[in-house]
Amino acid sequence: MTIRLYDTSARQIRDFTPLKPGCVSIYLCGATVQAAPHIGHIRSGLNFDIMRRWFAYRGYEVTFVRNVTDIDDKIITKSREQNRPWWSIGYENERAFNEGYDALGCLPVTYEPRATGHITEMIEMMQGLIERGHAYEADGNVYFDVRSFPGYLQLSRQELDNLLQPSAEGETGKRDLRDFALWKSAKPGEPSWPTPWGPGRPGWHLECSAMAHKYLGTAFDIHGGGLDLIFPHHENEITQAKAYGDDFAQYWVHNAWVTMAGDKMSKSLGNSVLVGEMVKQWRPVVLRYYLGTPHYRSMIEYSEESLREAESAFARIEGFVQRVTELAGKTVDPAAEVPPAFAEAMDDDLGVPQALAVVHTTVRQGNSALAADDKEAAVARLAEVRAMLGVLGLDPLDPHWAGEADRGEDLNGVVDSLVRLVLDQRESARARKDWATADAIRDQLGQAGLVIEDSPQGPRWSLGAR
Repeated sequence: MTIRLYDTSARQIRDFTPLKPGCVSIYLCGATVQAAPHIGHIRSGLNFDIMRRWFAYRGYEVTFVRNVTDIDDKIITKSREQNRPWWSIGYENERAFNEGYDALGCLPVTYEPRATGHITEMIEMMQGLIERGHAYEADGNVYFDVRSFPGYLQLSRQELDNLLQPSAEGETGKRDLRDFALWKSAKPGEPSWPTPWGPGRPGWHLECSAMAHKYLGTAFDIHGGGLDLIFPHHENEITQAKAYGDDFAQYWVHNAWVTMAGDKMSKSLGNSVLVGEMVKQWRPVVLRYYLGTPHYRSMIEYSEESLREAESAFARIEGFVQRVTELAGKTVDPAAEVPPAFAEAMDDDLGVPQALAVVHTTVRQGNSALAADDKEAAVARLAEVRAMLGVLGLDPLDPHWAGEADRGEDLNGVVDSLVRLVLDQRESARARKDWATADAIRDQLGQAGLVIEDSPQGPRWSLGAR
């Protein structure tokens, strides 16, 4: 049993070897809370939730840290535009992110530190970098001297001479335009904290290095985030942490984006789809299926058609779980182990698409057992399916999704009553041996996306592919 992960820094899939046997430490760059989350934001949380679940299944004790950036230029700009305290905007959106994570079934993280709660740790790190000759103060700002650290740009593999380092307004006094800000001096009316170099606020990159150091120590296993964070954020994180003396992350894992018309989903482009709106239109478990089942390194091109396909695919799984549970007359517990093919796929860089194919194959086998009246085989397949879905956070019988069934109970009851009326007409046609009418009714229901099964207890319906 060896889990393998694609390490961005090595540009290849590597065997995972933990720093501490039996334990895995993960730091995920979380929300910058200037606005409510879109589904691209939540995808990252979902991908790493599945990673965390798989490590736990494999017997690891997981420490999972996901930070909150609750102060930055965009939050300050919105504070001015809306005439609201910066912390009010940040806290409101932080709650929206956590509601999104929870709605889509992400397990609670071990620690979720806020940047503004760790100013002391940031000051200590800056002092250490200045003492080591890697940072300097200018006009109340503190900058990292990129030429002082030979390993700079090893993650993004750029050439220093060709580098265009992003700079913000007020970043004056740089010795080199490629130096990046650890600390920004306060402008009039901006939030600030006292430091030995004057009042100011943290630079984006410093906060993560300081918080990873506090919660995970000088070295930890996996650092995660979206592809767009490789440069400058993660590159600068590595540099300042290693210059400070930390070994920092041993593996770098990056998830791909959700795109619309080929562009990365983002608020600045005006093409974002907010999670809070999506969960009103689609069942959250369907959104989890849609966002969590493609490979984490593959782009997802957003479309309603692909969401409908995800809905139909999950409905087939859910229908099987429901039918066998009813046949068994009790809840069937998940199997102690997932099928070997599922485990092999998950061990190979979290190959969720291949693992999901095993789920669907097992569902088909279970449906065949149902058709053959083989209760024992059907129950065995359900136990395997529940074990696999549990790893993916998609088990319909998990208490987390119970509320979804409650919310849809009234609508399902109406639909069931209407379908029953049509099925009664079909049964009447069958009773008088009017097979043409009975088959026509079945075909029409099939065109509407319903699958009709004739069982000893009578006909039953379920959602099929649309």
